[in-house]
This record gives sequence, C-alpha cells and structure tokens, in this order.
Amino acid sequence: MAFYHRLGEIPPKRHTQFRQPDGSLYKEELVSSKGFSGIYATLYHIHNPNRVTAMGQPFPFSWEIASDYGLQQTHLDTSAVAVTGADYLSARKILLRNHDVMMGICIPEHPQMDHYFKNADGDEVIFIHEGSGVLFSQFGRLAVKAGDYVVIPRTTIYRFEWEKGKVRLLIIEASNPIETVRRYRNDVGQLLEHSPYCERDIRVPDRLVVEEEKGDYLIQIKKNGHLYPYHYEHSPLDVVGWDGYLYPYALSIHDFEPITGRIHQPPPVHQTFQSAGFVICSFVPRLFDYHPQSIPAPYNHSNIDSDEVLYYVDGEFMSRKGIQKGSFTLHMGGLPHGPHPGMVEKSIGATKTEETAVMLDTFRPLQLTQEALQYVDKRYPMSWTE
Repeated sequence: MAFYHRLGEIPPKRHTQFRQPDGSLYKEELVSSKGFSGIYATLYHIHNPNRVTAMGQPFPFSWEIASDYGLQQTHLDTSAVAVTGADYLSARKILLRNHDVMMGICIPEHPQMDHYFKNADGDEVIFIHEGSGVLFSQFGRLAVKAGDYVVIPRTTIYRFEWEKGKVRLLIIEASNPIETVRRYRNDVGQLLEHSPYCERDIRVPDRLVVEEEKGDYLIQIKKNGHLYPYHYEHSPLDVVGWDGYLYPYALSIHDFEPITGRIHQPPPVHQTFQSAGFVICSFVPRLFDYHPQSIPAPYNHSNIDSDEVLYYVDGEFMSRKGIQKGSFTLHMGGLPHGPHPGMVEKSIGATKTEETAVMLDTFRPLQLTQEALQYVDKRYPMSWTE
C-alpha cells in the first residue's frame, strides 16, 4: 500500500518487549512481502499465532483449463446467473486465468461466512458488484459496499459479514502484489496531482475488533491449488495493535476521476492498479471528447502484447451490442477488435457516457477454464459482420 497506517497499541520500538496486563509478552508477528524487501506490517497478538489444534484433509481448489478452446473473440454471458455455489468459497468460479492472474465470479447462495479464509497463493482484488457489509481481518474492521475494489494482500486472514440482500462479486487473484499505479506516484510513493484518485479516496481499516476468548476457529488456507482446513484454539482477531504499509483497503470505482481529452484517449488513462503481468482499469461515467470532429467510440485496435477483458458493471455500453450487466468480453491478442457495426456513427455528437466497467489487461495470453465454457456466446466472434 502507498501510505503508513497504524491501529491500536504498539511499543515505541520494533522487536522490543511489549507486555500484557498480566506481565506476559504480546506475540509479535511480521507480515512481509517480497521476502523482507517489499511492504510489510508488524502485528501484536494476545496469543501465539501458531497454536494449531487440528488440521483437516486438504481438498482441490483449482480450475481446469479448457485447452482446446483456441483463438476467438469471446463473450461470457453471466448476466442471468443467480447463484454459483453455496458459500463464499464454493461459489468462487474462476473463468479466465494465466500464470499471473485469475478472474472469475462469486455469487453465493449463503454469503455469510462461519469461518475465516487465508489466500496464501496470491493477492486478491474483490470487486463488489452487488452487496454491502464489513470485512473483518487481523488488521481490523473495513466497511465495504457496491462499487468497491477491496484489495486484500496474501496471507490476510479474513471473513466478510454481509448485510441482507444479494451478493455478487468479481474475483481477481494475482500471483504478485497488487499496487497503485507507478506513474501516478512521486519518489516517496505519494499519489501525484494528476492521479485519477488520491489517498483521501482510499479507505483503510478504521478500528480493531479484538477477540480474546479461546475456542475452535476454522481458517481455510488456499495454497498450491488446495484448501487446507486449519483449526486454531483462538480467534485470528486477537491483535491489539499493528502498524505498517501492508493491509487490506477499499477504493470505490465511483471515486475514480476519469481522464478525458479533445480526442479519444487510449485505455491506459483508465488504469487503476498494476501488478506483474497485468493491469486493472476502471471505465466510469465521463464526458466524451470535445474536438469538433471527434469520434467518441473507440477506434479498432489490435492487441499485440495483451489480452483484454471487460467486465460490464452498469449503464449503457456504447461500443457494444448484446452486452448486459455481468457480461465478460475477452479480446485476444492477435485479433483486431473495436466497436460493433453502427456504433461509431451512433457515437458522433454524443457528449457523455454512463457506462461502468472493470477491465483486466494481461501481458500473457489468458485461457478459459472448463467452468467458463457454459457461458460462451457462440455468436460473438461473428458479431462484427453486418
């Protein structure tokens, strides 16, 4: 994360004695990234974080590649999907993946979590398409709502507590850390004046929830494509204080300020996050280009170095026909793509767009999973033919 934060009680110096009221030591834990070279946080526990009481049998938690799908422009129509599984974990369905990133949906029938989850494989970005609630983790309480990107660093132990109503999530899992965009930052990491969002837009955990009682606490740990059920004799929310740069946070897509110009701007102006091998971009309601001869619709372009995924959130998608909220389009590298027939002329003279969408651009080819095949719109590759 781009700025320092602290909650609760911590000692004046790291790695020094910090005692509980009964005279025993609080248990210090360093959570670090990139070995000891990346961002990190230091946490102080009431209990030793290693006190495991039982380990259940691991079970597979991965998604098979559809290896024979081939090269084609793709529309995954998940707009009418009501439920993808019983709970938060079983409902996570990965539809697209490569070595760097996985992307999918999660629409749980029973969204409330009676256990905790730790992803030890990757950082997560959970985009909340529908729903609102609270993320509880060892870093504290973070309120979340529809339109939020919730960035969760790997090994964060967390659970969501949702308010009543439907929950629909877009899941992005990264093999490498999720970061704010480098070109938006100065030399010390502060977001610059021309950045489309700033630190004021980023919401961090606002207070600790300290659970001291012992009991049976289940944490499902994802590692190497499996879930490992671990039982601990105390809650992971036994942290009395922490500080550092590594913690979950939320940024609303509605707080992203679009960059516009006299002529059509390229997709990088929409960039919101970066990671090794891909970027995440936000398309939000904005004014169109204001050159007197401008064409607001995007021009045809060929993805030489990347695959492009758009997840459609809300509004009117001015360059596409037959696309609904909850649709994915995948435009593969090696094939040109652009507006559907008639959409370029239709856009001329328009002054604004009300569309909202999340884009994933990868620098290695994406592959569909077997799970995705049921949503493929077979007519889409020919949809540019008038």
